Amino acid sequence: MRQRVFELRNAVLRQFAATLAVSCLLVLAGLGGASAQSGSPAPDQSKAAAQPADAAKDAAQNQRRTDEFAEAAQVINGPAGNPECVWLGRRVVRLMWRDDLDTAFRHLDLYDRFGCPGGHIQAAFRCLTRFGGQIDPKVAETLDSRVHACWINPASQPQQASASQAASPASGTSQAPQPAASPSPAPSPTPAPQK
Repeated sequence: MRQRVFELRNAVLRQFAATLAVSCLLVLAGLGGASAQSGSPAPDQSKAAAQPADAAKDAAQNQRRTDEFAEAAQVINGPAGNPECVWLGRRVVRLMWRDDLDTAFRHLDLYDRFGCPGGHIQAAFRCLTRFGGQIDPKVAETLDSRVHACWINPASQPQQASASQAASPASGTSQAPQPAASPSPAPSPTPAPQK
């Protein structure tokens, strides 16, 4: 008797599980059909509309990067002009400028691993500090363009300072301060000859 009760209960549970599985499949199929018929645009359609504008921006940006790497290779002799050194080095200088030193040091390790010269980063960062007043922190392009210019020519000077220095000697009114002459040492007393 007990065995018949268990068999009946198992049969009912099996039937309930099968009914539940079929019901779930029907609900999922209905939801899929309903979402396909909804009036909302598919994500692919919105991406397709924005894709030509993004593609043009990406193409222009890639062309600019390629031109910058080619310019660096022409101007800089040695490994500092290699594309990987240019890319990593400018990134390190930019991160140092933004005070993200931990990330800059991680990139610097990678820069060194490629055999790129560390002295070029020092010179480019020194150049960037000379242009500190001309860099707008709200406009990323000013920092990027200045970092690239300092990477290409680390000896460059700010326009305002060099213009004022060039105007000073030409006008003749103000002269650059000359270093003070060091005082000559006082003659030491010589001992009197003994007679």
